[in-house]
Amino acid sequence: MTNLWSTVTVGNLKLPHRLAMAPMTRNRALFDGTPGNLSAEYYGQRASLGLLISEGTQISDDGQGYLMTPGIYTDNHVEGWRKIADKVHASGGHLFIQLMHAGRMSHPDNTPHHRQPVAPSAIAPSIQMFTNNGKLDIPVPRELSQAEIKETIEDYRIAAAAAIKAGADGVEIHGANGYLIQQFISEHSNHRTDEYGGSIVNRARFAIEVAKAVVDEVGAERTGIRISPEVPLGGVDEGSSALDVYRYLVPELAKLNLAYIHMLHVGNEELLSEIRSAWPNTLLVNRAGRPLKDIAVDIDAGLADITPVGAWALANPDLVKRLKLDAPLNEPDRATFYGGDSRGYTDYPTIDEKTLQNR
Repeated sequence: MTNLWSTVTVGNLKLPHRLAMAPMTRNRALFDGTPGNLSAEYYGQRASLGLLISEGTQISDDGQGYLMTPGIYTDNHVEGWRKIADKVHASGGHLFIQLMHAGRMSHPDNTPHHRQPVAPSAIAPSIQMFTNNGKLDIPVPRELSQAEIKETIEDYRIAAAAAIKAGADGVEIHGANGYLIQQFISEHSNHRTDEYGGSIVNRARFAIEVAKAVVDEVGAERTGIRISPEVPLGGVDEGSSALDVYRYLVPELAKLNLAYIHMLHVGNEELLSEIRSAWPNTLLVNRAGRPLKDIAVDIDAGLADITPVGAWALANPDLVKRLKLDAPLNEPDRATFYGGDSRGYTDYPTIDEKTLQNR
């Protein structure tokens, strides 16, 4: 695990080790999407992880999918995130805000304008979503027009600018987990016949144009993107051409010189090796189901530069210290993952020297 504690560069940032905090939805924003003081405490507690990637943060009213998730497109949102960025920086960490558009993974009950969800095509994901009225079927989304696609790309650009204005060190474009960008990539959720659908080049176009817009606004060194090849979240099935899409997309993103790619990896080792070879900059690999003892395996093998950590970071604000000292870890309380108050959010205990001496 020695390589885990070596320094690494992300964009213009030099990080003290190769762990990062993975993005995790916690559903604790205010009703208008402003992250509150409790969120500032939560992120500040975990600053020792070096690079903190925020929970998915909607770029517009249309972009919201779930209840009580934060936004980054109003003045109130900016002020809320500024408190978080200040807390993280005061404790020596760095913050990238994850820009998210849920696309069809939404319900009118959960958005400020209560409108029908939008997507590349009018195809429902055939799953349910939690709302204030309980679990409800997600409705058929409305297909975006070409003009609306351009407006949505502009929403990403504006949100990226707002994130930097709030003091974030950068942004991560959420192109994974069955949300809007992956909906464009998938041949099952994208049945368009225009320049944004059909061929591999066309289905990758939206992701590339979003990345270009964000880079033009805040700089490549402040821009990362998350992908999740072959991950069937949100009812997305990328189909038989899934791997070919990413074989095209990753080299195209490399031309933009993004700071990093963050890959959710579910076991296709050949694809991971191909992406590692095609990607010249920092690669974050979040290996699904990885036991803690294997946390540095991809780094040691040269397949990853950084290992993002989810639930273990959630439950252990001092995870870096605990791993270095081989100290016991708090167990994550899954009952408090989504929504609520400080319980399971900011009240996980840290270790102290007396505890270690008495082990």
